[in-house]
Amino acid sequence: MTVEASVTIPGETFSRVALTESAVELLDKLWLLHGPLMFHQSGGCCDGSSPMCYPAGEFITAEADVLLGVLDISSDTPGTDADSRPIEFWMSREQFEYWRHTHLTVDVVPGRGSGFSVEAPEGKRFLIRSRLMG
Repeated sequence: MTVEASVTIPGETFSRVALTESAVELLDKLWLLHGPLMFHQSGGCCDGSSPMCYPAGEFITAEADVLLGVLDISSDTPGTDADSRPIEFWMSREQFEYWRHTHLTVDVVPGRGSGFSVEAPEGKRFLIRSRLMG
């Protein structure tokens, strides 16, 4: 099961970003701890090439960023609010120029990522899996 992002780039009709079931489960837990969340993919080396997850609004986006999609992780977990839980996925415009022909899937793997991303204390890190779009 994957969650596909809504289409946010004018003129496009396809989703550019998805979440694996493992990513949704971790994001649900992180939402309960931190409130609304967002992703930013900046590019670069090391952890700069991993998607970074922040409390919504903590990372300031601007003209240098592209909103690739909005993912909804509405929860059906007992005892949680089943309302919409939107997570924006942003990418630096410069990185988008390199990745514009790919579909991105956010997954989770064991290990510690960057100390700035909210999943770091969980002993897991988000990872991008990409495929070329036809």
